[in-house]
Amino acid sequence: MLETLLLNFLFLLIPVLIFLIFFEHRPHSNNKFVLVLLSAVTMILCITMPIKIKLGFIIDLRYIPFIIVALYGGYKAVWPLYILLNLYRFYVGGEGTFHSFLFSTIIFTLIPLFNRKFIKLSSKKRVLFAGFVCSLIACIYLTSLSTFFNSLNSEFWYVALLTFMTNVGAILIIMILIEQIIANIKNREQFVHSERLNVVSELSASVSHEIRNPLTVTSGFLQLLKQSTTISNEDKRYIDLSLQELHRAEKIVSDYLSFAKPQSENMVYSNLFTETEYTKDLIIPFATMHQVEVQFHFTNTLFTRYDRNQIQQCLINLYKNGIEAMKETGGGTLTIDISEKKQKILIKIQDTGIGMTRDQISHLGQPYYSTKEKGTGLGMLMVYSTINKLKGSIDIESRKGKGTTFLITIPVLEA
Repeated sequence: MLETLLLNFLFLLIPVLIFLIFFEHRPHSNNKFVLVLLSAVTMILCITMPIKIKLGFIIDLRYIPFIIVALYGGYKAVWPLYILLNLYRFYVGGEGTFHSFLFSTIIFTLIPLFNRKFIKLSSKKRVLFAGFVCSLIACIYLTSLSTFFNSLNSEFWYVALLTFMTNVGAILIIMILIEQIIANIKNREQFVHSERLNVVSELSASVSHEIRNPLTVTSGFLQLLKQSTTISNEDKRYIDLSLQELHRAEKIVSDYLSFAKPQSENMVYSNLFTETEYTKDLIIPFATMHQVEVQFHFTNTLFTRYDRNQIQQCLINLYKNGIEAMKETGGGTLTIDISEKKQKILIKIQDTGIGMTRDQISHLGQPYYSTKEKGTGLGMLMVYSTINKLKGSIDIESRKGKGTTFLITIPVLEA
């Protein structure tokens, strides 16, 4: 029995190991199909080689990959496993086929309902939640199993204890491994992103000032030339176009300068009320022009140290992006909520615009990537750079056609 138990546990480890070795660095959109496929193979292997108990009963770990896929992927990911599970179980045949179908149907119906809430939980709570779900399912299974015993004697409790410990122990171990892989991926992405921001910051600080000087001189001479009475109107039109392009170039340089290190003269120790109130008032005319209602809530009492100019520009960029996302829908509501939780300042900016795909979200903050036709991507890069300097994090939730929510978490720092 012990050999078969270890073999079943190895079956559960196979998807984790294969993903870790071959698929961890690949795009997330392709990973879902691979994980469902590997889970299906694991499930079939567990049914094919169950754990046989001397009392004549058999148990297996088929529902562990089923539960994990249902919690992480919801109905869309788990329905192929449900169909495959029951087809193969009917093919195997034997006593308990109908009970297996009924049991899997109950799991398939109920567990994916918790998908969205499960994804929002912290890593530790996801592990505990999966363990709780497996415990509950094991209890239901054992309740149905008790009908096969004339009395709940020591034999039943032996089977019950073995089934419970095997399933719950296995899912807790697999969940810990999965969550550790997810944490490693996030840490690696955060490290790469931080390095990218540091490079941009150093580059902008060293180059932008040097570029701005000749732009200023050129702009001044063109303005003097425009005042001359010896040039034609056509030439003046060309000068106006040149000045416009110089102004645009200066704006790009200013965006680059915003990536530089915080300036000491702009540093403040505050609770963000002045900056959020100011930027909200600043953006209201732009919002009104696009039929967008702005809702503002401020309940934060925590103070931290930050560059006032950079945080203002960061908020303006996010507000503007949200309003522009609602232009195509004919308006909407921009909700700004600043609160606190466990010594962290939370800035929640939510719009009801066109939304983004998961692939678009994964590219946000990269230099020159933008979801807008004429966007440069520098605005979002500046947002990520600012929050990164505050040791904060940005979480994005978005659904195509439903809107986007930015949740910025800033830890409280001493003055």
